[in-house]
Amino acid sequence: MNRRDFLQLMGVGSAACLIPGELQASLFNSATKSPNIKPISGSWFEFQHCLPSEGKYWDPALAKFTAEQWKEKIREISEIGFEYLVLQEIAQDGEAYYPSKLAPQRRLGCDDPFEVILSAADEVGIKFFVGNDFWGDCQKGDFLMSDPGIRKFRAKTMEEITEKYGHHKSFYGWYFPNESYLLPYFSDAFIDYMNDCSKTAKMLMPNSVNIIAPYNIKAEKCDDHFIKQLERMNIDIIAYQDGVGVNSTRLGEPAKYFENLHKAHQKASRSRIWADMELFYFEEGTKGNLLPADFETRILKQMEDLSPFVDKILCYQYIGCMNKPGSKAYAGHENQESVRLYNQYKQWLDSNRVTDKK
Repeated sequence: MNRRDFLQLMGVGSAACLIPGELQASLFNSATKSPNIKPISGSWFEFQHCLPSEGKYWDPALAKFTAEQWKEKIREISEIGFEYLVLQEIAQDGEAYYPSKLAPQRRLGCDDPFEVILSAADEVGIKFFVGNDFWGDCQKGDFLMSDPGIRKFRAKTMEEITEKYGHHKSFYGWYFPNESYLLPYFSDAFIDYMNDCSKTAKMLMPNSVNIIAPYNIKAEKCDDHFIKQLERMNIDIIAYQDGVGVNSTRLGEPAKYFENLHKAHQKASRSRIWADMELFYFEEGTKGNLLPADFETRILKQMEDLSPFVDKILCYQYIGCMNKPGSKAYAGHENQESVRLYNQYKQWLDSNRVTDKK
């Protein structure tokens, strides 16, 4: 199960993310003046969106990207100040996005986009967390986490990827993309899956920094049981999804949940806490294609809410939701809202000159 399936299961309406218009202006004005808002430090990244029904405005362009366009996209992301990228997946429905001896390759306009983006990231100093799935249907997360055959195959592919690409200095660590959720705790099956992935990752790359991104923070119950779960989890970074884009939380609500999670992480003294901040909204309310939200009336407030409680803010996601004006690697809706969001964020970033070097 992923963040979108969970939303549809719970039946949350699109109106949940709205706040009165008169509040939006005051929220923006106060947030603009705050010197303590952390900038966006990175983003999720993909070759194709894992759910085609959500990515039709950028998937066709990405499928045709040349090696030079992938390089350009990495340079473009670096220019906006992002330091980290999280590669969502290395495969789609069992087909690898790189030349593999273990699985058939899903062909794109570039023969080996994985090599291209890591080489480009080497040049500009971006750090990649590399996803280690989807060697099956990405919507069947419980199966991918628990099936013994998938588990063995996933370990073999991680070994193959390390042999092929582990020399890149931009290969910073791994991302385990079968997303868990709080209800109000992590499931034991997820903790077992995550610790197994982490064991393989550390065996192959002892210095790797590894990340997960759970969702449904509104169900958090940061009690002793949850703290003990955190202590059991061999993971370096937990980047909780703020849930605003999928309408799981209302704008302004994530702060209280992240404050509780932050306190739990402090008590556990284990994983660092980051944020997975959603830049998008659904075209059809609770489903359909993802479109970029407005920076001034929504995203800046999200940043303000999250900043006191996390080390870094990552976003979901630059691809499809942000594009540099005149980009030769444009991927997004033709209405240019992604360019507008890029310009809005860059204007804020330039005016604040906030640095994030922790």
